[in-house]
Amino acid sequence: MASAIRQAHWAYSIWLPFTLLGVWQLAATAGWLDPLFFPPPSKLATAAVRQFLQGDLAFQVYSTLTRSFLGFVAGTVAGLLCGAAMGLSARAHRSLEPLVSALYSTPKITLLPMLMLLVGVGETSRLLIIAAGCFILVAMHTLDGIASVDPHYVDMARNCGASRRVLFHRVYLPACTPHVFTGMRLAAGRGLVTTLSVEMVSAGEGLGNVILHSWQTFSTERLYLAIILTALLGASLHQSLRALEKRLIPWRKQ
Repeated sequence: MASAIRQAHWAYSIWLPFTLLGVWQLAATAGWLDPLFFPPPSKLATAAVRQFLQGDLAFQVYSTLTRSFLGFVAGTVAGLLCGAAMGLSARAHRSLEPLVSALYSTPKITLLPMLMLLVGVGETSRLLIIAAGCFILVAMHTLDGIASVDPHYVDMARNCGASRRVLFHRVYLPACTPHVFTGMRLAAGRGLVTTLSVEMVSAGEGLGNVILHSWQTFSTERLYLAIILTALLGASLHQSLRALEKRLIPWRKQ
């Protein structure tokens, strides 16, 4: 029974993308689409195999994934600490909220020139931009998670003699974890988007650089491949965090 349910869920997840690919293939084969602008999926698959075997496309995917992952981890850790501090301390909330609000409303890519001046044009400035985008989302969702805790639970725990450490581990942490995972899933997507933006502007490798260079040279096959791989990376990150969330907090309804 459980296996049948999983198969049904899997079928519902993939039918639309495969249907769109099939329609695209049929339209391209029938000549309804210009193959120069819309190369058929079969041709894209052949090009993908060839470029992966050559090693170039695999290196570009690795560069983007590594850069996005490092920025995501750094931003998530900083966001958890900041959000927890703001949620548990009124003074920290008043002190940090203006900075967090200002950073949230600022397009992250506009900070890249300033960071290049401060820390150089290397990888550090790029990772800081990616981490900043992830940091905001995780911090805000962590703060919302802590703020959503029922005050009655906190009072009951304190009346039973719970210390601040026990209060955090037994009351705040279980209640805010679903909010944190929501923030992490959004941050993973934001981090990937920011990574591609940074690569299009300043990096010499990565899928963002491939997209820009393919557009400039009118390499439509390579352009589509980079976009499709980016979408697959985003979906994989989202599903990985979903699976981790289901394992760590199975009581949450999906």
